[in-house]
Amino acid sequence: MGVKNLWDVLEQCKKTLPLHHLHNKRVCIDLSCWIVQLQNVNKSHCPINNKLYLASLFHRLRALIALNCSLIFVTDGSIPAIKLCTYRRRLNLRPEAQDGANSHSQNLSSLKRNMGSEFSCMIKEAKLLGLALGIPCLDGIEEAEAQCALLNLESLCDGCFSSDSDTFLFGARTVYRDICLGGHVVCYEMDDIERQLGFGRNSLISLALLLGSDYTQGVRGLGLEAACQIVKSVGDNDILRKIASEGLSFTRKKKNSKKQGQVKCNDKETTLSCKVNMNGGIQNSQTDDQYLRVVEAYMSPKCHSADSDVVHRALVQRPFQHEQLQMLCSRFFEWPPEKTDEYILPKIAERDLRRFAYLRSTSSQLDVNIPMKEVPVKCPVSAIIKRRKVHGRECFEVLWEELYGIKSSVVPSDLVESACPEKIKEFDDKRALEKKNQRKSRPTKSGKQCSLTEIDQKLQHLLLDIELGSESSPMASREVISDQMPTATEVNFMNRDPPIILDSYCRATMLCQETDITAPKHEVIDLLSPSPQVQSRVVSRCTQMNDQHITIIDLSESETERSPEHVRKARELRLFLASIRDDFN
Repeated sequence: MGVKNLWDVLEQCKKTLPLHHLHNKRVCIDLSCWIVQLQNVNKSHCPINNKLYLASLFHRLRALIALNCSLIFVTDGSIPAIKLCTYRRRLNLRPEAQDGANSHSQNLSSLKRNMGSEFSCMIKEAKLLGLALGIPCLDGIEEAEAQCALLNLESLCDGCFSSDSDTFLFGARTVYRDICLGGHVVCYEMDDIERQLGFGRNSLISLALLLGSDYTQGVRGLGLEAACQIVKSVGDNDILRKIASEGLSFTRKKKNSKKQGQVKCNDKETTLSCKVNMNGGIQNSQTDDQYLRVVEAYMSPKCHSADSDVVHRALVQRPFQHEQLQMLCSRFFEWPPEKTDEYILPKIAERDLRRFAYLRSTSSQLDVNIPMKEVPVKCPVSAIIKRRKVHGRECFEVLWEELYGIKSSVVPSDLVESACPEKIKEFDDKRALEKKNQRKSRPTKSGKQCSLTEIDQKLQHLLLDIELGSESSPMASREVISDQMPTATEVNFMNRDPPIILDSYCRATMLCQETDITAPKHEVIDLLSPSPQVQSRVVSRCTQMNDQHITIIDLSESETERSPEHVRKARELRLFLASIRDDFN
């Protein structure tokens, strides 16, 4: 919980930042807070045995891994003695047990957690998943949020993921309360709280004493607005010193009273006897040691020091364990290795590219411009395949170097530009050359692809059909088709003003009178003519086998002594020749 209603006080300092804000940052994660969040979201949809909360954690982690966000899991240790009353109340113990614990709390030591509980087992599974992904885990001495705050205060991390508002009371400077995989994080920064609200760390601890927190129940009957006004009136620099010297006797009521009254205050469920002084302040009948112990718990929590070996080991980067992750996903989610690779390998590849980009940008800031081929670390991108647009964002589909078997994936274009602009130039030059070659080899203005074989076949079929159809005309010669004659076609494409010359040996046998005569022909077709004609002359009409005949095919619009079929075929040929002429023009 943290401090009661503190998130409401800090609401105007809330910032919603894009997820990309976390790239290349080191962030501590209060693992218990994340597990509670994910469990509460998913427990209404399926039982815990389905591990949906763990799958949600996996997708959160892979999204952050792709941003090259260095993560550190921090877990809770023992329960602080000052928190035992609150802890037992959350377990719904009887009031007698609470009172007994409360009366002796100052003589108790911290309590070890039940490592065999269901929640502890969930934490263990999350730690295993994190280790397979290369995420180290730091086991706190007591409160995990206190350990996260210490690392942030000592600048060993850039922020903390925690939903406990008392993280600021332990000294954190940047707290990420929530994360949305749709693309943003909810962030609070102590600089904004100090500037906009006028509350420093001392003021927030004072609000915990007045409003209640995990360590104290606060003053009953004191509202949020009144508590903030009291703290602001004293000031951040003096508030804790005043509490140490006077307890809460300086707090004022809106209505002054000279009579003794009863208000509920401090750490007891029962009503406490208080004195109302002449100034209308509240003074606890108990000693002020309770307030001092709360202040001490926030100002000096039990944590691993920043220079300890435990912390140094947690800051060391861990390798990605591919096979271990496949085994865990098969065990927890029943995923085949291919599905696990589909989820995680593109993110690992993108992370490696961001690390390469970060290395080059850091070198550039130091005025050390190293060519890509001379960088000690090899660029993960082998080549760019093509441009893509994903959810409106410009991206590249890239080909990776050998990396856990992944061949290609899609990454943001700005990332490729910062990591390896040489690859983009190489890709653009290649595309420009391909377009230039395509422009040269384009056959027609209209973009139609004309095949010489197609032209020859269509012309031959139409010519033969027309010649066969002319049998009904008294002016036409009788023809018999022969498939044994070779055919060759020549088209002069280099001439801007065709005619196209078609040299073909006619696949027909001309019958002159009663004798079959083989008749090779030479035909000239002018494609620029409005009514192209095939003109030919009869060289000889003798009846010998070797006599040469050139058949006259008239494609003019005149229908004199022509059958309807012949006219139709001639019209089709005229249209076909006109289309060819338009294409070449």
